[in-house]
Amino acid sequence: MPFKSLGLDAHLVKATRDLGYTEPTPVQAEAIPAALTGRDVIATAQTGTGKTAAFLLPVLHRMINRPRGAALALVISPTRELAEQIESVCRGLSQHTPVRSVLVVGGRPMGPQDRALRAGVDIVIATPGRLMDHMQQGTVRFDRPTTLILDEADSMLDMGFLPDVRRIIARIPNREQTLLFSATMPPVIAKLASEILRNPATVQIGRRAATAVGITQAAYPVPEHLKTSLLRHMLRNTEMPSVLVFCRTKHSARRIARIVGADGFAVAELHSNRTPAQRTKAMEGFRRGEFRVMVATNIAARGLDVDHITHVISLDVPTVPEDYVHRIGRTARAGADGDAFIMVSPAEEGAFSRIERQVGQRLPRITLPDFDYSSTPPRPPSPNGRGPGPAGGSQGRRPAQPPRNAGPAKPPRPGRGTKPGFR
Repeated sequence: MPFKSLGLDAHLVKATRDLGYTEPTPVQAEAIPAALTGRDVIATAQTGTGKTAAFLLPVLHRMINRPRGAALALVISPTRELAEQIESVCRGLSQHTPVRSVLVVGGRPMGPQDRALRAGVDIVIATPGRLMDHMQQGTVRFDRPTTLILDEADSMLDMGFLPDVRRIIARIPNREQTLLFSATMPPVIAKLASEILRNPATVQIGRRAATAVGITQAAYPVPEHLKTSLLRHMLRNTEMPSVLVFCRTKHSARRIARIVGADGFAVAELHSNRTPAQRTKAMEGFRRGEFRVMVATNIAARGLDVDHITHVISLDVPTVPEDYVHRIGRTARAGADGDAFIMVSPAEEGAFSRIERQVGQRLPRITLPDFDYSSTPPRPPSPNGRGPGPAGGSQGRRPAQPPRNAGPAKPPRPGRGTKPGFR
């Protein structure tokens, strides 16, 4: 079915051809006609299925057919990276139209955003925090009829943005249409939808929290202390053109990136300790193929839209099964195939079993025959910092003995000894 059959403006149909969109994805085929009627829409679909165009195309269509400045559309996204990609798709789809959009996110100067908002725009694509900054300064108002789009609503819940989103919604009195798109629908988001949507059309594509088609998954049982060594072994001995590695913490991501880089791989980092400029450079370089490996925290589980990622490797087992689904959804995008590997330590078997129940399958366990799984973990230092503790070679050493004929220790004289507050 071509995009033309959905009833879209000819300028938008031309843009879809220019961007290489051959036919609507299932979520686009169902959501776009419903949104074109002006109805509220709640859509749930797996990551990588084309949700961005599913909400942008009907919004752009309605903007084209209205006088400039007559209405406003607000797209709220949980992360700066995802907002940037939405704005990029919006520019591509609106290239043959007079519709203007502005990106309102943190990590960028307020001045240019302020001037663009005051000059007048049709679509505002924003993260909650920076949008609230502009609302408090009065540079953006929602006194026009407004279409509100909440993208990745479940991620906003996970990241603690829901209170801000509720405050923003309360300041949009003239809301004429609301579109809520999400990969999963936890109870809190379902409750929010029931509060803000009016008689919505419901679009459900696939099983909730299911993994995308085209992903080959496997688990690698391995002791915790050998995960980094196993990653290095896999990178050296497996054909992996473009690899996204997930770590639980930013400190782990930084350490893994340093180790992988020392092995001679072009590697980038993506976590909250990186500046906005560094994050942009890492994402753009990874997208262009300048980096073979990207090491990231869950900040990249949503909003990293790179078509050529061949492998996703999780060095930890997420405690929330949906996080695993979002992670592996970074591969096998745009109809491609991909591999998703997860390293599972004995202590993580319980959390991994919950993931298997979530995805509805038992993942194959793989043990590499040419990897040494027998290495013992390093011994922790002794309390005095002088080498291994009791399990590490101090056996047989006599404990320190007090000098002979030494009486009981005398208390320090007043005013002598450690100074107050000194450590």
